[in-house]
Order: sequence, then C-alpha cells, then structure tokens
Amino acid sequence: MQADFAVELGREDETLEFPWADPEGKLQWLDAKRQPELLDEIPEAIRFPELREFLAAANSPSTILESAKSDAWAGGEIHPEEEIYGRPCKFGGYVDLVFEAAAPRFSYTDHERLLKQWTSLLKRAPEIPASAQFLLRRCYFRDGEGIREGFYVTLYVFGYGSDEAKARQQWGIALKLAANAMTQLSWRQPSR
Repeated sequence: MQADFAVELGREDETLEFPWADPEGKLQWLDAKRQPELLDEIPEAIRFPELREFLAAANSPSTILESAKSDAWAGGEIHPEEEIYGRPCKFGGYVDLVFEAAAPRFSYTDHERLLKQWTSLLKRAPEIPASAQFLLRRCYFRDGEGIREGFYVTLYVFGYGSDEAKARQQWGIALKLAANAMTQLSWRQPSR
C-alpha cells in the first residue's frame, strides 16, 4: 500500500472550523466520539459500511483522534501517478480528523510525529492496489472563549480495481489497514 503525507498550511490551502455546521444548517459535525450512536446519522456512513467501520474505529475510546468530516465516492480520473496500479477504476474517500485532547490540537510537532508514524506503519502493510495520503492542515477551533488556531489531518484513501466493485473492495481493505495502524499508534502515544 502506498502511503505519504504532506503539509498544506498556505494561505490558499483548505482549512476547517471545528465544530462545523453548513450555512443552511442542514449538515453539521456530530460528536460520534462521545455519542457513537450518531454514526447512524452520518449519510456517508450509512451508504458506505466500510467508511462507517473506519469512523467507528477513529471515534472509539481507544484512539487519540476523533472524526470531523467524511465523504466517499466512486470514479474519478486516474492521474498519472496512479497509473502504477494498472487498474482503470478507483474508489475513494476522505476523513478529517482532530486530536481528541485539546493540547495536541495546537501542536505542529505532535501532528507531524503522528503522520510520520502512521505513514511508516502503512508502508509496511501488504502491497495492494490502494493508497493513503495524509494532509496536515490548519484548523480553527471554536470554544467558549473564541477561536484558536491549530491543526487537523485529512486522510484520503483510494482503492484501485478492474471495475468499481473491485476498487471499492481495495478501498475497504485500505481503510481497515489505516484504522488498525491508527489504533496501534494511539496505544503508543503518551496520555495527555
């Protein structure tokens, strides 16, 4: 499995406000870490059981992270760097993640260490037609005192196959590998 991470902290790069809600009030962050039953209200988790399984792992008490947003989709253009998989179809998705504890949310060093370790573990996974890309981005955390700037991680996972079903299957396997690595890393981190 291919795995890598990058830092996107430029002025034009994506950011996240956490907790979030869309302007129309139709969608919003659901606290699945403290209320796991809310996973059944996340449309993507209902449509894609593989994503729901990853979100359940990310929001479990045994991890140091929690989910903020997610989505999944079929298709899309195969980019030149993806041609190494030799498959015409892809299936993918993303999950935005923040540290559960407040202190590491504001630490670039904690995020960088986590991503280096997570990427390293995934690179040791069996070779499958799948990839994981971690992006370290800027997050604006809202609390009772205002807004504080910190960081979050976007994890993109893609599976590749000869058709959509096979690509989705590889995506599901890659999500399981990413969830297992996340759980292993959470056990290694000092408690805060």
